[in-house]
Amino acid sequence: MDGLRKVPDNIPNKENYYQYIDLLLTNIPDPFGKNQSYGDYMNSKLIEFLDHFNFDYEFISATKCYKSGKFNDYLTKVLEKYDNIIDILIPTLGKERRESYSPFLPICEKTGKVLQAKVINKNIESKTITYLDNTGHKVETSILNGKCKLQWKPDFAMRWAALDVDYEIYGKDIQANAEIYDKICTVLGKTPPQQMSYELFLDENGQKISKSKGNGLSIDDWLKYGNQESLKLFMYQSPKKAKKLYFSIIPKTFDEYLNHLSKFNQLTDEKEKISNPIFYIHTDKTPNVNLDKITFSLLLNLVNACNTDNKDVLWGYIKDFIDHDNINKETHEYIDSMLGYAINYFEDFIKPKKKYKTPNEQEIKLLKLLLKNLKTVNNTAEDIQNIVYKI
Repeated sequence: MDGLRKVPDNIPNKENYYQYIDLLLTNIPDPFGKNQSYGDYMNSKLIEFLDHFNFDYEFISATKCYKSGKFNDYLTKVLEKYDNIIDILIPTLGKERRESYSPFLPICEKTGKVLQAKVINKNIESKTITYLDNTGHKVETSILNGKCKLQWKPDFAMRWAALDVDYEIYGKDIQANAEIYDKICTVLGKTPPQQMSYELFLDENGQKISKSKGNGLSIDDWLKYGNQESLKLFMYQSPKKAKKLYFSIIPKTFDEYLNHLSKFNQLTDEKEKISNPIFYIHTDKTPNVNLDKITFSLLLNLVNACNTDNKDVLWGYIKDFIDHDNINKETHEYIDSMLGYAINYFEDFIKPKKKYKTPNEQEIKLLKLLLKNLKTVNNTAEDIQNIVYKI
């Protein structure tokens, strides 16, 4: 139900979207051509994420709640408590905004735009407000059934009240206004929910991630190069600490997850298990895998050294590194999935940056000598290393 305030940099044909400024996101065409509106597209991405991680949820559309009348009772209460809510918000506003601020944002019947208009009258009995349009004319409109929406601060609190929210998690940028939401929710006759705030994510340069700049790392991006359990670990760790979220962090986090998993599978004491992140990452069955010395970094180095995306070639080396005959099916499949992530990471981030040097005559002679000696040496790491150093 929000209006488009700014055209994001990361959408196709962005120049065509300036005409939609201030229109409802659910009334704007989807720039990606997948859904009926831009708002529906963003909602679909949220639903896709929730489904992927098996959340138990009920999706509720704000636009539908406004237009269907689901919010009507509490919009009426906002109108009834108009002056109380203004008193709560006024200290947080600048001098200029204090003179024109209203909790209600009317939706223009002619243009469909969300208006930042000065409200000059309110009628509790008829459930209407009167505002001045951009030509200075008085316009009376209903506050019900999607004719108006609330400013984001009172809207936040109104949703708590209308939807009986009892627990809310939000980012640090919202935390500064938590007291305001609490007060408005209380004025509307409901008890504010229990709340938890988390720090914001930063990009590789330590800058705040912005949806409009597109400098973030999406869920789909992470899941191309690491499993969802590694992502869960990243989210689980230090929620009160600002964390850099960028591609290079994925291999490190993947290996941290594998380390926790290895330790967890060796634990027998339930109290010790509760202290391990794996207890919270896997809500049901923990993978029964024994990776021995296999890490994600090792597989990434193997793919890099072999310069191939052929799993059969890579498995040839892995079988020499571990006791392959004694690993179970689940472990084999797990390592194979790790190989897939390693290959994806190599193809997108390592291979494009590789630089090759053409050997000179002396180097060619030495390489041929190395090849000749390697054919006669025992296949042990120590013998191979000795041959290299001799040359």
